[in-house]
Amino acid sequence: MYSVTINQIIKKFNIENITPDIDCNHIKITQSDVNRPALQLAGYFDYFDAERVQIIGRVEYTYLKRIEKNKRKQILDKLFKFHIPCLILCRDLDPFPEMLTYANKYKVPILKSKDTTSEFMSELIRWLKVELAPRMSVHGVLVDIFGEGVLIMGESGVGKSEAALELIKRGHRLVADDVVEIKKVSNQTLIGSSPEVIRHFIELRGIGVVDVKELYGVESVEDVHTIDLVIKMELWDDTKEYDRLGLTEEYIEILGNKVVCHSIPIRPGRNLAIICETAAVNHRQKKMGYNAAEELNDRITKNLKKKKQEEEN
Repeated sequence: MYSVTINQIIKKFNIENITPDIDCNHIKITQSDVNRPALQLAGYFDYFDAERVQIIGRVEYTYLKRIEKNKRKQILDKLFKFHIPCLILCRDLDPFPEMLTYANKYKVPILKSKDTTSEFMSELIRWLKVELAPRMSVHGVLVDIFGEGVLIMGESGVGKSEAALELIKRGHRLVADDVVEIKKVSNQTLIGSSPEVIRHFIELRGIGVVDVKELYGVESVEDVHTIDLVIKMELWDDTKEYDRLGLTEEYIEILGNKVVCHSIPIRPGRNLAIICETAAVNHRQKKMGYNAAEELNDRITKNLKKKKQEEEN
């Protein structure tokens, strides 16, 4: 299971640590969801998920301010006794003295953000989903082609890196070569990136390692991109029949998500870069509601019906 520390959250969001004596480097967050303890402050702790980051906004703060002091102490004592990972006050709100007392007692850090509660929560959840996402590494090349993240896969030496280099020369962006780290941030979205050690490098057999960023400029590379389409390159097999219309979509499953996949047969004379570009544009067009294969099928069907009617007449 992946995790982030409280210190990472502090640095990422530039928030203030009101309890500097508490070691935040050893407190780990393993859940991407956060919690605003509204019912808990009212005394209802059933089904309370104490492993989540706890966030207090103006509503919770005002409620605590209005209730009787002894009752507030009891509720806060019970809240901190769960050993929550941290308590974050939004809108630059100052903690109650009891909060600091119980925070130091139970070693729970209190943090303070100047952002509004909704804004801070949405940004924190988005960041946690990426950092804590299930992940895997695959052998391939990830290129941003016209805004579509195309993952090119295939056996070693089939020409993936060469195709990527040609695409870069045509104005597209390299995300990763050789090893692509994939994270599942939602049931619809996969994002890919390169390991930091080999980021922006391409290996070309016979030439060696090429630094794409230095050769073609910063506009030729990208650190992270969604994976929208998979292209599997394979050596041409005369005994195999390949799809020539594309009426039915093929999919590959990555971390439980289905991604559209095209198998592209490779043989001398085929321009891989143009094929990848066309596949990306065609995929984008399908997402916008137009399918060329279905359009051709409809035309053929209408033409056959028309000829049949003419023969009957």
